[in-house]
Amino acid sequence: MADLIAPAQRPANPRFSSGPCAKLPGFTLDMLADAPLGRSHRAAVGKAKLKEAIDLTREILGVPADYRIGIVPASDTGAVEMAMWSLLGARPVEMLAWESFGEGWVTDVVKQLKLDAAVKKAPYGEIVDFATVDFDRDVVFTWNGTTSGCRLPNGDAIPATRAGLTICDATSAAFAMDLPWDKLDVTTFSWQKVLGGEGGHGVLILGPRAVERLETYTPAWPLPKVFRLVSKGKLAEGVFKGERINTPSMLAVEDAIFALEWGKSIGGAAGLIARSDANAAALDKIVAERDWLGHLALDEATRSKTSVCLTVAGADEAFIKAFAALLEKEGAAYDIAGYRDAPAGLRIWCGATVDTADIEALGPWLDWAYAQTKAA
Repeated sequence: MADLIAPAQRPANPRFSSGPCAKLPGFTLDMLADAPLGRSHRAAVGKAKLKEAIDLTREILGVPADYRIGIVPASDTGAVEMAMWSLLGARPVEMLAWESFGEGWVTDVVKQLKLDAAVKKAPYGEIVDFATVDFDRDVVFTWNGTTSGCRLPNGDAIPATRAGLTICDATSAAFAMDLPWDKLDVTTFSWQKVLGGEGGHGVLILGPRAVERLETYTPAWPLPKVFRLVSKGKLAEGVFKGERINTPSMLAVEDAIFALEWGKSIGGAAGLIARSDANAAALDKIVAERDWLGHLALDEATRSKTSVCLTVAGADEAFIKAFAALLEKEGAAYDIAGYRDAPAGLRIWCGATVDTADIEALGPWLDWAYAQTKAA
């Protein structure tokens, strides 16, 4: 059958995973030759590299001077956990969840910290109505649901004069979406999303209100060493100047620095956001031209521009597994099956390290895989 003939042109880079994500265009390991391997992260060269990553992050994201930026253990998960275990419990808490990672933070707060939190949830494809949120409580939420393809469109619903803290998991939003720092008291992400960095390290950004909480409130529960941000009642400032609670990978740090320098060279945050937006627009065109494809997030205002989640007509989990396996075997697309806890569908990363031409080249391959899987 003619419609089962594989397209002639493959994406030049078939890596569309939503984490770890594609490396920056043209990446080779030779680019990391300046990494101080075999050196202590506490030596002058190690501290300087960590501080460089912090300073570049501040510059590119426009983080205010009075906000602290730290590099912490265990990726974005470690950064979120560190924030929740260190800050929550001082006042009532409201947890917002519209995908699996938000659900995970709910579980940790309710079952591990055992706080009597108000929990608001939305199904996959939607977000919580922020007009119903009580910001006099501490509020924990994801900016962009990596596993649902839904995002907060802006920070307008967050009041500037709020009594509670906002704790935002922004791991698949930072560097691809505009984050309003005056509305965010705690922000976390990892390098492995929009920057295409290596896993294992998280970034924790604390606003002045979060620092004040840390210095005036002691949680009722013991804190593991890797969560401790306070020493003798004061913020451990060294963590935010290039020191670490535990040992980092200097190769991963060098990789992050290189990606940040690349981001700076293409216009900083504006350039990175523009690339993500262009990729999402190219994928949206592919979806609009096919009646068997749809967006899991129906409201365009809350649709992700990075972790784009798609529905496939008539597909169940087995269909999607076979569909994705065909594309991987052909070297046309890797890791595009939806997240295991999400409705059966596709998830295609459109972050800044992906080239728009590769998204465009993916369209005919989606047609081919759909036809092949239906015919099987």
